[in-house]
Amino acid sequence: MAHNTPGPEGNYDPAGSTQMFRAFVDEGAPQGRQAATPAAAPAGPRVGLIVGIVVVLAVLAGVAWLALG
Repeated sequence: MAHNTPGPEGNYDPAGSTQMFRAFVDEGAPQGRQAATPAAAPAGPRVGLIVGIVVVLAVLAGVAWLALG
């Protein structure tokens, strides 16, 4: 059980949830799993975001062309 004392930064956490979270994170990842490289992970969502913006701009341009034409 977490104690209701100030943490390392001096912040008081009455529920002790910060200490419990840190203990959970500090346990480390299981040996069988390996994390993805940080550079490879954002590449997929970034490409999808760019494609989505292009599609939205194309649809808006089409709607404006039909409305003004």
